[in-house]
Order: sequence, then structure tokens, then C-alpha cells
Amino acid sequence: MSFTPDVIVVGAGLAGLVATHELSKVGKRVLVVEQENRKNLGGQAFWSLGGLFFVDSPEQRRTGIKDSPELALQDWFGSAAFDRLEDEDAWGRRWAEAYVAWAAGDKRAYLRELGHRVLPMVGWAERGDGSATGHGNSVPRFHLTWGTGPRLVETFADPVLKAETGGLVEFAFRHQVDELLTANGAVVGVRGSVLEPDESARGVKSSRTVVREFEHHAAAVVVTSGGIGHNHALMRENWPTQRLGEAPDHLISGVPAHVDGRMLAITESAGGRIVNRDRLWAYTEGIINWDPVWPDHGIRILPGPSSLWFDANGRRLTGMSGVPGADSLGAMKQILATGHDYSWFVLTQSIIEKEFALSGSEQNPDITGRDIKFLLKSRLAKGAPGPVESFKQHGVDFVVAETLPELVEQMNEIARGPKLDPADLERQIVARDREFANPFTKDVQVMTIHNARRSRMDKLVRVAKPHRILDPAHGPLIAVRLNILSRKTLGGLQTNLDSQVLGADGEPVPGLYAAGEVAGFGGGGVHGHNALEGTFLGGCIFSGRAAGMALARD
Repeated sequence: MSFTPDVIVVGAGLAGLVATHELSKVGKRVLVVEQENRKNLGGQAFWSLGGLFFVDSPEQRRTGIKDSPELALQDWFGSAAFDRLEDEDAWGRRWAEAYVAWAAGDKRAYLRELGHRVLPMVGWAERGDGSATGHGNSVPRFHLTWGTGPRLVETFADPVLKAETGGLVEFAFRHQVDELLTANGAVVGVRGSVLEPDESARGVKSSRTVVREFEHHAAAVVVTSGGIGHNHALMRENWPTQRLGEAPDHLISGVPAHVDGRMLAITESAGGRIVNRDRLWAYTEGIINWDPVWPDHGIRILPGPSSLWFDANGRRLTGMSGVPGADSLGAMKQILATGHDYSWFVLTQSIIEKEFALSGSEQNPDITGRDIKFLLKSRLAKGAPGPVESFKQHGVDFVVAETLPELVEQMNEIARGPKLDPADLERQIVARDREFANPFTKDVQVMTIHNARRSRMDKLVRVAKPHRILDPAHGPLIAVRLNILSRKTLGGLQTNLDSQVLGADGEPVPGLYAAGEVAGFGGGGVHGHNALEGTFLGGCIFSGRAAGMALARD
């Protein structure tokens, strides 16, 4: 190989592209090693909705949202609940402080300079556990990329591909790293397997047939290989059973098959330290994709707050954890406590039309395609958005009926556990329906709905007008079986603020850096036990930037 790199980046996902961009800007030569083909440039970020966490943004201010770095940091620390500050959380907390400051400062300008733009409405994800100092966003902070994940990938892929044309960047696709090379305690390169050519479409599971070996050397290696989301065995091995309950038997995958976590153990063998292994981010609102790309392909419903949420036994989830979109891990704990690994939404046609969105760039063609006319037509027209309606018609997790007894009968046909009692469900639904007779209530979900509609954007585009579930005028009735959906790793390689990987002695391993999900999005766990959403992609950008800038200074 004639190309002699200054730095090797392992992984062509978002964090890898950001690091490569920062390095190529200052004339560093970068070899990007990626086990998939060129069609997968950008990795998981391509499939994302492109949500980003900003603090006190112009978009927030225009819609009357009053945010501040102090409030955001309070929310972050309340969610993270860092409890290992002397050891595993020591750097994660520092990363959290630095990231919130960046999200309130230079982050927006940094992205806008590269052509990135967001939609004017701000979403309210992870609305919280009901405590000012506990988990959740006190205000809407979820800024959706105009163009979703593909556009966010382009933001960094375009300058990197330009650098490739200029000879500063070279890609080694279908190269799977099996070992980090070391000499005198420093990482000096990579060794691995060249996989046979496979031109499968993006996201499709590819061949792992080895045709030869490779070895490349450089002064530094940046690992940006992602997490363990499709490695269900590793997910279950690290599942936080003491906090959440037994790991689910039935998992569906929110990420492609190549998200296997291999590089964690490989980097650990080279001296890197993994921390917070028991911190994972899986979703409770997963539905089986009726038109899958990868094996066990699942999609997450991004719900508004109005659907009634029942566990597998037909008992309504309690507290703020029982409010859709409020407290992901709190809901997970209630669901798994039943001994089953699924739950139910019960809702109306009025709710699905306004409150159901689907995570994923391919599930939002109007925003992904940056087509304003299509966006206005699809979002303001009567009926559910096209992709949501397709799931309603074709998805195996959806049932529709005019009456509650008919609905429960169909729910019982697809239940993986107990048969539901229609009279018991009706009793609980009617009890909540009575709470809509007044603009005040003691029901926490109804309070949350009224509170959400005080946000201009939520009232306009996200939260349905309050109504009784059993009111025929808002029918038909809909039920959705919700599965546990694997997604993110919140722990990982411990890094300092320059994205240098630390060893067991707490000192940087010379020549070794990590960014993105493999590093717990920074520090080995910037999110702590929980996440505020819109923070994963931003964490890839922030940590990849830190790695690139640190190496650019050297």
C-alpha cells in the first residue's frame, strides 16, 4: 500500500467521519478502515432521525421556550445519576459538563458552517420522571436535522470525500480489524482480515468470508466502531438486571447486523479500559419492521403522551413512567417486572394521526428528502403519515377494531403471554376517560397531556386534543404490541477530554484514541445511567471532533 497514514481511523460512522474531517483540515493523512462496503458510509447515523440536543437555541427562543446551560446541566446530572465518581464516572461527568457547554455554545455554529440546518419546531423527548432534579428534559430540546440522518452524514462525508479526492484520505472498505498492534506500550497500527467483496445495499447483512489479511501502521489509531446493539448475546450478558430486571428473551434490533461490538474487546486487549458495561439504552416502544433491511429489524415509535400504556398482564403502567415518551428506563423496569418482555399501547385514530412518529430516516421520507411541499402535505393532511399508516395496515404488532371487546380479542391473538380481560381493560380506560371532564385532574398522564399542550409546537403538531379513548368520534380503536428494541451502549472505553483511551492505571494509552458509542459517547459513559435523547449523534460529533483536534495539534 503506497498510502502512508499519519492516523488510522477504525470505523466509517459519524464519529469516524468527524475525526477524519478535523484531521484532513490540517493536512493529516488518514486511513479509514471499515468492515462494510462504501454504501454504508456514515454507519448508524444514516438510519437515524437526526435529532440533536441544543440549549437556548434560536429555535427554542422563537417558540417561547426558556432554556439555559444551568437548567440543561441540572437535567443532565439528574438523568445521569452518576454514582461512580471516584472511578468509572470520573471522566463521564467531565464530558457531560463539556458537552452541555458546547451544546449551549459553539455546537450550532460549528454545524451551520458546514451547511447543517434544523427544522423550526423543537421536540420534547424524555419528558422526565416527575422530579425537577430527576431524569428528563425540563423543556423541549430535540432539534430535528432538515434531511434527517443522511443529511447529517453528508455534513461530514462531503468534506472527507473531497479530502479523499485530494489524496489526504484513503478508505479501506471490507477490512475487518482483528487486532490493534502495539510496540513499547504504544498502539502503532492495526491487523485484520480482508472480507470478500459484497455489494449488498446499505444496512443489509454482509458476508464475513475472509479472502486475505492486512496490516497497516500509523502514529495513532482512533477507534470509532460503534456499540453492541445487534449483538444480543452481549446485550444480555451486560444487561443491568439489578436495576431493570431480567434481560428480555425477545429482542428486536434497531441497528444493522454489523453493530457487533467486536472492537471493544479488541481494544481492551491492547490496554484500553472498558467502564460502565452495565449501562445500556434499549427502547420499550419497538415494533417489528414489516419491510425489513437487516435481520430482526425493528423500528421505534416516537410517541406523544396520550396513548394508554398497559403491561403484558393488562395493568396500566403507573406514574410518569407510564406516560409514553417520558421515562424510557422507568417504563422498562415496570414492563420487565411482569416476567414478560412486551407491553401494549391502546389509542385512537385521532392519537395515531397526530402523535405517532417513527424513528428512522427511511420512515420520514418528507423530511429526509428535504421536500417542503411533501412535508406540509403529509403532516397536515387528514390521516396518519404514510409510513405510520403502512405499519398500521401491514405491521404484525398492530390491531384495529371499532369496539373494545373486538380489539382485546385481536390483542390476545398476538400476545406472547397472558390473555387480557376486556372488562378489566375497560374499567381502567373508563377511569382515565373520566379525568377529561375538567381542565384539572389527579391523573399524572392527563396532567402531562395538558402540560404538553402549553408548548406551542406540541399543541400544533405533536399532542392530540384531549379526548376519551372510548369516544367513537375519535375511533377506530388501535392497539400496538410493543417489543424491546436494542439500540445503544452507554458505557465503553474510558477516555479523557482529548478522546485518548485510558488504561487500567488511569493514564492514556499512547497512540490510542476512541470516539462515539464505543467510548460511551465520551469518557466511557457521558450519559450515566440514562439519556436525554438527541444526545447520541451530538456525542459522536463532539467526541470525534475532540479526537481529531487533539491529533491535529500533535
